[in-house]
Amino acid sequence: MSTYKQRQSIANILLGTNVDDDDPEQKIVFKSNCSIEKLPDKVILHIFSYLSHLEICRMAMVCRRWRTIAYDTKLWKNVSLRPEVSGLHVGSLEQLLQMISVRFSASLRYIELPIELITHTVLHELASKCPNLTHMLLDFSTAMQLHDFSEMQAFPAKLRYMCICLSEVIFMEGFMRKIYNFINGLEVLHLIGTYEKGEEEEEEIYEVINVHKLKSATPNLRVINLYGINFIDDSHIDAFSSNCIQLECLAVNYCSKVTGSTLKPLLARSKQLKCLLMNGTDLKSEYVMQAEWDKCSVQELDISGTDLSTECLVDLLTRIPTLRFLSAGQINGFNDSVLKAWAESGSPKSLVALDIDSSDNISDEALGRFITRYGAQLQACVLSGMTHITDQLWMTILPILVNVKIIVMGTTERLIGNIHVDQLMDTIGSSCPALERLELRWDPENLRFSDKSQKAIDMLRVKCLKLRCLVLSDGRYYETVKANFERADRTTVVRTTTSCRVSAYHVLSNYNDLIFN
Repeated sequence: MSTYKQRQSIANILLGTNVDDDDPEQKIVFKSNCSIEKLPDKVILHIFSYLSHLEICRMAMVCRRWRTIAYDTKLWKNVSLRPEVSGLHVGSLEQLLQMISVRFSASLRYIELPIELITHTVLHELASKCPNLTHMLLDFSTAMQLHDFSEMQAFPAKLRYMCICLSEVIFMEGFMRKIYNFINGLEVLHLIGTYEKGEEEEEEIYEVINVHKLKSATPNLRVINLYGINFIDDSHIDAFSSNCIQLECLAVNYCSKVTGSTLKPLLARSKQLKCLLMNGTDLKSEYVMQAEWDKCSVQELDISGTDLSTECLVDLLTRIPTLRFLSAGQINGFNDSVLKAWAESGSPKSLVALDIDSSDNISDEALGRFITRYGAQLQACVLSGMTHITDQLWMTILPILVNVKIIVMGTTERLIGNIHVDQLMDTIGSSCPALERLELRWDPENLRFSDKSQKAIDMLRVKCLKLRCLVLSDGRYYETVKANFERADRTTVVRTTTSCRVSAYHVLSNYNDLIFN
């Protein structure tokens, strides 16, 4: 069996969990009279490697042999101790210290710690017992006060990746001052704010972490992600650009105080900057137009949810020489004239990803002309959130999108007409063999399908063998598609829009570095 899910299913069978008497594959396993007790330790260890840490802990309670195997350090290379993420809850600091010493030791590469476990004693133990620890997440988001770090003298010194989830009210400088000397090897830094909590009341904004001091301690940063932080402004971007000469990717999504006033020096200093993500910022057109885009190295740009003017967008897009990724949704100024000027300039010649979600001022005719010209090179195409972009346009452009890996279509708004989803699915299956992720956001009430819809779903499933994620709105059609894929033992493919969304971000060159939990 080739897929992870299939191998995990065999692991559950051998462990005696989730056994279905009606499953012929499971009957074959049991008819062979293969008892797990007869398997060597290294085989059981391999089986355990497909289980979550929570399941491994349960296996450890079966017998002494399984306990020894379950606590093998090879199974504990990447560990999350945040209960809301992994389900693992460490009852006491003493228990964690013992785990670090016995269970994690030299194998540990990545760890996530919640606020109650972030103490100087724990960090000392990680520094001394886990010499290969390179990735760390510290979650201070729920903190109302910090532990005392005045006695902290050690910290993991080989970190390449660090993610800090900030609190709204807790000042971090006392902690940060203690670790500055240990983090100069950092290459990837995430500072995660409290954007999701919203701003129901206007309260005083605190700068809970001193970015100007932090940038001096981290000269080797390649990727900086400042997400949803209410105090981040242009001066902080300027600070990082003045010291981080190896900067490749800068993300300031949902940092509402960023206006772009320091874009010009940023592009002048950061010659290796290829990825610039500014979704949901307060970019000013005059500042964006002042930047020397024609001399920069930027290849990936996200300006979604900004108020840039039509004039600014034309100036920006026609000057960037090698743009391969553009996300410019939810911008009123993005209209047919922008798309036409951009296409005629020849600048999209390197484009592989286009996301113009909820761009209501772009007509389907203009989109059709643009996709006809550049669609064959696209790997990601997101044309969602627009009521006038229906299955008629998609049926026209899908045969052109021969190399596309990501497609997002449809809108949650109710439509006057209906979407004939059978024909759409059939066309996707026959035209897009490289497809990996697909999302249809249309309201279930607008989807029309026949009794023969199974044939169209079969076409999609059989032709698009790389498809790993198909997202649909919950409803009768979702249940039909889900059942079809489950019968083919592809149980993890079909998902609902309530729990999953498809994004063009998957084609970003630094996507793996930008992921945070």
